[in-house]
Amino acid sequence: MAQAKTLEESLEQLNQIIDSMNRDDISLEETFKLYNQGIKLCKTCNDKIDKIEKQLEIISEGDE
Repeated sequence: MAQAKTLEESLEQLNQIIDSMNRDDISLEETFKLYNQGIKLCKTCNDKIDKIEKQLEIISEGDE
């Protein structure tokens, strides 16, 4: 089973995908493949950020 990536690792991979998509020598098919990978990574990152925000809200409510 693959180990879950940290948010930072996911963001770095997303940056690599963007860099690859900006190359002049990339095919349309490869661009589409990278685009799909990027969309999945964006969803993963958003889910992780949402989870962290909820945890912060719980911590903040506990301090009040």
